[in-house]
Amino acid sequence: MSNPHPELKAPPKLPRDGLRVVALGGLGEVGRNMAVLEHRGKLLVIDCGVLFPEEHQPGVDVILPDFSYLKDRWQDVVGVVLTHGHEDHIGGVPYLLKERGDIPVIGSRLTLALITAKLKEHRIKPRTNQVAEGDRLSLGPFDCEFVAVNHSIPDGLAVMVRTAAGSVLHTGDFKMDQFPLDDRITDLRAFARFGEEGVDLFMVDSTNAEVPGFTMAEKDLAPAIETVFRTAPGRIVVSSFASHVHRIQQVLDAAAAHKRKVAFVGRSMVRNMKIAQDLGYLKVPRGLIVDAKALDDLPPNRVTLVCTGSQGEPMAALSRMANRDHQIHVGEGDTVLLASSLIPGNENAVSRIINGLTRWGAKVVHQGNAKVHVSGHASAGELVYCYNIIQPRNVMPVHGEWRHLRANADLAIRTGIDPSRVVVVDDGVVVDLVKGKVAVTGKVRAGYVYVSGGAVGDVTEDELRDRLTLSQQGTVTVVALVDAETGRLTEPPDFLARGLGTDEKMFEAAIPDIEKALAEAAGQGIGDPHELEQRIARAVSRWAMRRHRRNPLVVPVVIEA
Repeated sequence: MSNPHPELKAPPKLPRDGLRVVALGGLGEVGRNMAVLEHRGKLLVIDCGVLFPEEHQPGVDVILPDFSYLKDRWQDVVGVVLTHGHEDHIGGVPYLLKERGDIPVIGSRLTLALITAKLKEHRIKPRTNQVAEGDRLSLGPFDCEFVAVNHSIPDGLAVMVRTAAGSVLHTGDFKMDQFPLDDRITDLRAFARFGEEGVDLFMVDSTNAEVPGFTMAEKDLAPAIETVFRTAPGRIVVSSFASHVHRIQQVLDAAAAHKRKVAFVGRSMVRNMKIAQDLGYLKVPRGLIVDAKALDDLPPNRVTLVCTGSQGEPMAALSRMANRDHQIHVGEGDTVLLASSLIPGNENAVSRIINGLTRWGAKVVHQGNAKVHVSGHASAGELVYCYNIIQPRNVMPVHGEWRHLRANADLAIRTGIDPSRVVVVDDGVVVDLVKGKVAVTGKVRAGYVYVSGGAVGDVTEDELRDRLTLSQQGTVTVVALVDAETGRLTEPPDFLARGLGTDEKMFEAAIPDIEKALAEAAGQGIGDPHELEQRIARAVSRWAMRRHRRNPLVVPVVIEA
């Protein structure tokens, strides 16, 4: 197995008979999925998703892949292939198309409907190309064949990309549910056919590689959902991903069986479910769906609300209900059903929501106390099955944290694939396929790009650290009048502290440290106000840590007198 190394440099020029693969997201993380394939000077993008922020990234809306690798090469991009409609695979497309708006966007019917609606909010009208399983499409030097795969959203596709340098089979997200709700199974016959033809590089979903056996069928959830609807004395609030059409279908079926009306809550939920219903992916009995306001006239045991927020997103409907910051107040007699899996990193946020809802008297049913969720990803048994029928020449695990990627690689090796042909790499590591064998040849920039308040890339890691410090350690502003000639204080500085829970006068004890820092600067001939501010900040920070074990954000202001 190949691993990324810090000494990796920019990759060399790709040989004409080579195929280059660069993941700009999705490796070492669950989200931000994006892979770029290069052959004969042209680029093909597979997926372009977002990653949702964690607690140590305050004020961030979403996190994008870093497009700098494509800078000056936008005209070489022949298309963006979308494997399915989840946010971690399509959420970054609006920002990609802002760089070049006429890039063809290729996907299935539902996937294109979801991304087109999202792009409309960004005032972007895309060039779309709808495909279905069995279709083949040429995009420059890339010959793409699309294959049906089963996932937790309808219309998922894997893609077989054929080039003169070799073939790549990218699974997207998939599992092998043999009894799917929409009767659309993963096309293993196509996988076997590709195996007979020869797959040079298998890029395969790793999310459940640590889980033994086979992923449970969606239909196996029906008893748990039925129990919730049969036993709930009052309102039922179901929280799920806004794109989880299969799960919402099960909820609608249960609500209809128990004579409950259903209202969708949250803009993305309302939008996506309308799209799914209009396209026939969501079967809704007549009269079942009503406006949320109409529920006020119904008894609680005839009400079901379906909303977003199952991952603890602070602005989603469920979080606001837990904080009593929503027009819907959850309380005694209500049952809340969290019908989505827990994305790694969201554990604390989801726990807070469960505690908040429970505090108001609601009963919360979640994957920790009931079988209310089935993963959309293939477990170890399914992955091994695929390796054995495809027998790829090289493997590159994708979509997962490092433990998932490693586990997937181990499965590939156990099926007989040469370890030197299994590459486990980070985002930005360049993998070249030349003469039938993969090799790591370099690294490109693939850092986080933060979207905050509509601004893209304006927030840096340093600014995020400042935000975190403000939230945890407080801040102190130091206003110092400094003699322009001597570099000394003309009077004691003023201190303005916030979030420290202490008297501002305590900082007066730091004045000797400030005076010492200014004296050292004067001795070195330094009189630039900005440099003096930095020295004051360091002096006060060290004093606060030494005396009070606190690390506030220090904002120095130097005024020359």
